Amino acid sequence: MTAALRPYDPETDADALYEMKTAFERGLGESTGGDEKAAAYEGKLTDDYRESWLAWVDRCVSDDERCVTVAVEEEEGNDPNLVGYVFVLPERLAMIWDAAVINELYVVPESRGTGVADELMGAAVALAGDQDLPLDRIVLDVDPANERAQRFYDRHGFEQWGEMVARSLDG
Repeated sequence: MTAALRPYDPETDADALYEMKTAFERGLGESTGGDEKAAAYEGKLTDDYRESWLAWVDRCVSDDERCVTVAVEEEEGNDPNLVGYVFVLPERLAMIWDAAVINELYVVPESRGTGVADELMGAAVALAGDQDLPLDRIVLDVDPANERAQRFYDRHGFEQWGEMVARSLDG
């Protein structure tokens, strides 16, 4: 089995991409917070959210098809299977953090430790290198409780750059 990288294809990949997005969101909720955080992440995964998120993905890839790169595992005798993705925001959104932004990077558990995440990161950095950015950097948000992700990003040269804070919009 080998994984090949290619741009996301909305015609053939939407269901598999959203399945991985769902796993990404559930993983954030379950592994980096308590029951309240898990319930919040699970609660947003509605049909309306799916439709909105996939429409947003389509808008981003219409700017640059490389904004969502998928890893496809090809196994002899079977249909290709998506095993990971990286979602880099398009250049027009670079002013959000004055940098290229990795919105999400996810690899299915069965393909972790195989180099797929490294290849996806390489694709993200290559895309960021082609963007006209206010500051020459690529950023992402990672939960400090996600030690595996922290080690991965450390290995790829990421360093702390501030800290995000948040508050609820409910009263």
